[in-house]
Formats: sequence, structure tokens, C-alpha cells
Amino acid sequence: MTTHETEHHHTLSYEDALAQFRADKDAYFKHGAGSPVPAADREAFAGIPYFPVDEAWIADELVLEPYEGDEPVQFQIPTTDGLLRQAERAGIFRFELGGGPQRLTAYRIASADGTVHESLFVPFLDATSGTESYGAGRYLDLEAEEDGTWTLDFNLAYHPSCVYDPRFSCPLTPLENRLPIRVEAGERLAAGH
Repeated sequence: MTTHETEHHHTLSYEDALAQFRADKDAYFKHGAGSPVPAADREAFAGIPYFPVDEAWIADELVLEPYEGDEPVQFQIPTTDGLLRQAERAGIFRFELGGGPQRLTAYRIASADGTVHESLFVPFLDATSGTESYGAGRYLDLEAEEDGTWTLDFNLAYHPSCVYDPRFSCPLTPLENRLPIRVEAGERLAAGH
């Protein structure tokens, strides 16, 4: 490399990376062939509303503890369209959030075609559910970090597709995953939704 050449290593900040992810998702919802937004509504789709980005809503370096609750590990999770999907309670996450200790159960859930994924599914309800966010809850999808720990980033909390179109079959959040706090992070409902 000569003195006139420089290498440009540009890494996005967390906020910029999240803004790019959200812009890509909005573009997909507006124009993508598989968009959950009904075709007749896409022209008017103005983008997904969000709570402000705040890194205080990230719980990281979490260990997935074995599930030791009273509910069966293997079960059928009900969906918004009245069906049942095979699921298992993969374990429990314990973390500090919103000024106190919290816990959420993580699940492995079968797709509509019956395939069970290794990634973890963490649906949750919180004190915004039913007013500022969807009443049946919001979702987090998790992959393990390289060191085997897990991160719950509530800035990535998203609404199920059935918010946009009731023809989708969306798992309902089990009551064990109700947080007693307002999670002001991730997707929110549009005013008047």
C-alpha cells in the first residue's frame, strides 16, 4: 500500500446497524413478495413504528438454565388461528431488566411444516401488551453467541405477522412469559391500531 492509499474499515455503530436492519425490514414489508402486509395495504404502509433504541434493554452473557417449572417440557403451543404446534421448553433465562430480576422461558418450536429449529424462540408479554404493543405478545429469535452464551436484545423485539394479516398462524405467548414491567424497546403498534 502506498502513502496515497488508505484502507477504510468502517464498522457501523449499534444504532446505525439497527437503523439499517429496520430500513431493510420496512422495504421488504412494503415491496417483498413474502411480505406479511396484505398487497392492498402496501402502498399506504409507512413503516413499522418502534420504541427509541436504548442499549439498556439488552441482557447479555446469559446462560440457558434447564427448565424446572411445573409445565411439561414437550407441549403444543396454541396459535392465533386456533391450531396447535409442537414445541418444547428449552430452558430459562434469568436476567436483570427494568430495575429488577426477570425470567423468561425459551422455546424450540416447530414450523408449520413440523420442522423444529435449533434457534430459540422467546415470546413475551409486558405492561405495554394490548396498548402500545400487540396484545398477544412480541417475539425474540435467538442464536447462541460464539462462547455459548445468549443475548436478549429487546430492541429487536418484533410483532408476529398476524398483526398485519390474520391469515398467518402465530404462536400465542404462554402466560409464564409475562414480564411485570414496561418493555419500551422494539416494535410498537401504530397509533390507532
